[in-house]
Amino acid sequence: MLVNQHPPADPLVDRWGEVLEQVRLARSLGFDLVVFGQHYLVGEFAMLQPAVSVARAAAEAGTMRLGVSIYLLPLLNPVAVAEEAATLDVITGGRFIFGIGLGYREVEDRAFGVAKGERVRRLRDHLRVIRQLWAGEPATLDTPYCRLDGVRIGLRPVQRPGPPVWMAANNDRAVERAARIGDTWVINPHATLGTITRQMDIYRAALARAGRPFPAELPMRRELFVADTSARALALARPYVEKKYEAYVAWGQHRALPAGDDMTQAFEGLAQDRFILGDPARCADEINRCVGLTGATTMIFRVNFPGMPHDVVTAAMRLLAEQVRPRLTSKAS
Repeated sequence: MLVNQHPPADPLVDRWGEVLEQVRLARSLGFDLVVFGQHYLVGEFAMLQPAVSVARAAAEAGTMRLGVSIYLLPLLNPVAVAEEAATLDVITGGRFIFGIGLGYREVEDRAFGVAKGERVRRLRDHLRVIRQLWAGEPATLDTPYCRLDGVRIGLRPVQRPGPPVWMAANNDRAVERAARIGDTWVINPHATLGTITRQMDIYRAALARAGRPFPAELPMRRELFVADTSARALALARPYVEKKYEAYVAWGQHRALPAGDDMTQAFEGLAQDRFILGDPARCADEINRCVGLTGATTMIFRVNFPGMPHDVVTAAMRLLAEQVRPRLTSKAS
């Protein structure tokens, strides 16, 4: 997961150039995919929007998959998102990943006119419309903000019936929802591994109740930083990871997690069983543990954080590819 949030005082043109260098490096190192996240009205960081970032990064990505993980779907017009995502699937040659989620920031809800209690209904309605439009079927929706009466679009994604729908979920009810209506659950990086292991049982049970098979691909996100020693990894990563998670708490991300999973604690406690920070052997052990406990088939790591120097990021990427990956015992990509 490449960073599209930067300190506002940084030269953003230069920062974006570094991101493109990281895309090229990821391609040369044999990584499988690159994703960008989405938020609006971010004050702590200057945030580049993900769809435009994906479109530009596609020119540098080779055969890697690219995705938005996640679109804040309740905020957005479903017709615009359907056509944008189909366009990205064409641009990437059928390698686009369509990640979606509810969101959790009240400032975003207010800006886009989402009333309290409306997020879930909007998510369901928008996903239904998007899937119908991708399939070439007539779509109907009657809401104050979007009225469709059996409309169709000629634009179709390369992937049929459409790009895979990766649904983000933090709390238990959201995990159940991901099982019912998503193509897969993209496991969040904020919860501890203990919480996620418990939620895997919820996910499997919800799939069974819905009569749906376990997905062929189960992606799992983790915050990771690797250096030649664990002490150096912690020293290099902590200032940037800590600042990022202070922003998450200020935004209210911690309230989206299950009760008992505390994101508001000091860094030492926050990192425990949540972040993967260490030397190559330690990182490999933690990745193997994640895969063993969840069955994840695809691991997504953010190794760069807002403000982190480019040379620090690229050194970690090389270590991840060259010294961590050979130690993995799983089949996860």
